[in-house]
Amino acid sequence: MNTTILFSTILASGAASLGFSVPQDCPSTQARAALASHADKTDIVDTALAAGSFNTLAAALKAADLVDAMKGRGPFTVFAPTDDAFAALPKGTLETLLKPENKGMLQTILTYHVVAGDVRAKDVVRMKNAETLSGQRIDIRFDPKAKTVKVDGANVSATDIECSNGVIHVIDKVILPNTEDIIGTAVGAGKFGTLAAALQAGGLVEALKGEGPFTVFAPTDAAFAALPEGTVETLLEPENKDRLVAILKYHVVSGRVFSEQAAKLTEAKTLQGSNLEIRAADGKVQVGGANVIAADIDATNGVIHVIDKVLLPQ
Repeated sequence: MNTTILFSTILASGAASLGFSVPQDCPSTQARAALASHADKTDIVDTALAAGSFNTLAAALKAADLVDAMKGRGPFTVFAPTDDAFAALPKGTLETLLKPENKGMLQTILTYHVVAGDVRAKDVVRMKNAETLSGQRIDIRFDPKAKTVKVDGANVSATDIECSNGVIHVIDKVILPNTEDIIGTAVGAGKFGTLAAALQAGGLVEALKGEGPFTVFAPTDAAFAALPEGTVETLLEPENKDRLVAILKYHVVSGRVFSEQAAKLTEAKTLQGSNLEIRAADGKVQVGGANVIAADIDATNGVIHVIDKVLLPQ
């Protein structure tokens, strides 16, 4: 039986009641029951292999050494790109990712398609985002009029495929996370040149390229420029390294703290050791008196929130 048709009809229960469109060429009730019985007895990897339309995903999981993890107890929720979705990537992309030297990047991409827990369609449509096993978050958009769900721009074409250790939702594109760490992300943004120079002078670049995760409240170049004349130049002098390091660490919190989590806090302990005051009102967040002007910029090893002032510890 055509596996594409089979998977397109798993919406028949809970998802159908949410308004997802179900193709009319549905297989028989007996066929759907047979698939459900099979899925209940097999893990995510074996279910995907049995479907026949996720061979590239299976190969990628193997190359990334993630097969055993995805056959584990879980539960996991996988937004699974089809073979056609992988084929639609720019020419050479997949071949490059499957090379042994790119294993880390491949793992980041694949874990970006996985959410911890058993998240069904009825739950997905109520979510705006979800944290993935990569640590980064996917954006979720439910259009009640069009009766569609998009995950980072990819269309969800089938939902609630039950497995012994979780659930699969099928998507029509490979979704790509940020593959740069905090330093690479900041440098790439083009407005954190002074911060990058300060981190270099303070010997903190390698630390913030580490595993983390970290939350960085990043002052823009304009924020540094607003300091009293000569302040930045003085801090960058070798004899003032300890002071510079203390200031920079005052902008960093251990762990990934997303904006809605930060808004619920009154303070957070920084790597400098002092607590950073946090205030939230009218949908805006202030950190140490600085305004958060952009939030939740994902990186492989943490998250960046942009602020409009340089924070100075006492």
